[in-house]
Amino acid sequence: MQSLSEQELIRRQSLQSIRDLGIDPYPAALFPVNSNAREIKSNFNQAPENYKEVCLAGRLMSRRVMGKASFAEIMDSSGRIQIYINRDEICPTENKDMYNSVFKKLLDIGDFIGVKGYVFITQVGEISVHVTELTILSKSLRPLPIVKKDEEGNIYDAFNDPEKRYRMRYVDLVVNEQVKDTFVKRTKMVNAIRDFLNERGALEVDTPVLQSIPGGAAARPFITHHNALDIPLYLRIANELYLKRLIVGGFDWVYEFSRNFRNEGMDRTHNPEFTVLEFYVAYKDYFWMMETTEQLLEKVCIAVHGKPEAQVGDKIISFKAPYKRISIHDAILEYTGIDVSNMDESQLRDVCKKLHIDTDNSMGKGKLIDEIFSEKCEKNFIQPTFIIDYPVEMSPLTKKHRSKEGLVERFELMINGKEIANAYSELNDPIDQYERFVDQMQLSEKGDDEAMLIDHDFLRALEYGMPPTSGIGFGIDRLAMLMTNNQSIQEVLFFPQMRPEK
Repeated sequence: MQSLSEQELIRRQSLQSIRDLGIDPYPAALFPVNSNAREIKSNFNQAPENYKEVCLAGRLMSRRVMGKASFAEIMDSSGRIQIYINRDEICPTENKDMYNSVFKKLLDIGDFIGVKGYVFITQVGEISVHVTELTILSKSLRPLPIVKKDEEGNIYDAFNDPEKRYRMRYVDLVVNEQVKDTFVKRTKMVNAIRDFLNERGALEVDTPVLQSIPGGAAARPFITHHNALDIPLYLRIANELYLKRLIVGGFDWVYEFSRNFRNEGMDRTHNPEFTVLEFYVAYKDYFWMMETTEQLLEKVCIAVHGKPEAQVGDKIISFKAPYKRISIHDAILEYTGIDVSNMDESQLRDVCKKLHIDTDNSMGKGKLIDEIFSEKCEKNFIQPTFIIDYPVEMSPLTKKHRSKEGLVERFELMINGKEIANAYSELNDPIDQYERFVDQMQLSEKGDDEAMLIDHDFLRALEYGMPPTSGIGFGIDRLAMLMTNNQSIQEVLFFPQMRPEK
């Protein structure tokens, strides 16, 4: 068992002392909170008569004991507020040593307390709560990191080690209050997306996380085993094929916020568990989807920031429509000077070698083009840009282009040098789809462990008929990075994957 620090031992002694005084440090009874720090600070000056009886609760974050009177600060989910405590008021008839023992000696920074009282303004003009009743709600047995700030705003002893912050997010949220704002903005973003889709008649649905075939994307899956059925199952890498089944079944517009899993590398923009929004709309194409995407992201940015622009690092990203459109071949030509539009696999390998891009024998034509674009072009698209009209080899689930031979009707949305969304005019020809799956199987036989398997049930669904459909997938975590001005995906995940502690 891990040995306890001196402070942890002292806190456990305080815990026992509180119990010895007949006080339950973890009471079960409801505490009737009727206000919070932000609400009091925002509204007290306009209506002081409404704050003669307040009840709020939170963590004790600081205190200044001055004889029989004390000032302290508590933090609830909305922020911090000062409280004033007078010994003679909270212990009018009881033993005054109760105040000296509990508040002055046995309570610690980080403990949860509840207070009742009335709001007033101190002589220095700070809105505070004059406490008439104090209750211990939860004793903290570990000390919080003490983050100090001087008069010039310099921060000392900051809790900023990423390893500790991500592993102990519960502490990070307490001591680094700006972190909470990131996740509040993320929720605003998701709610704005839901509102946009629901207002237009879309239906939110759920599809399986455990799948017998990992379909809908080119990625390496996580594999598990179902004991009762005695079969291997895969954590989903995408929900695309199930949502398309629902279009076959008669729904015109479905969407899902999907937790997906890919057994791949981790870096500042990749986590093995991540959130994707996918939606599919019958009787639409990728041109309609580009316009809808512009409208959606503009609304989302306004919901989060109050305007259609967001600060991302040292750049201002404008989400106001319309967005630039350029084909993937033209993008490669623009940033490498090489026209790859009519090249075969051997020629593309020569291009990769010339551009010092690593390849392997498992890569087909589509993968090679994708590598060239990723390495040499992607980083240049800072403002929202639709990369359109991909080679058919890159897009096994996409309808062939209506006028351009060898291409498909697909786009990827690039923002700040990263892919944020991927969309198609969906392939609804079951014979063509089967042939594409066969091509993927051939790539798998060459050693490509991200190639798709043949999903015979999905093919059967297509044979019953799927109307013309457009679909899109948004990387919600990457979009949250943009909307919250964070450079790492771990900053927008409450609990990113990490190695177990030693």
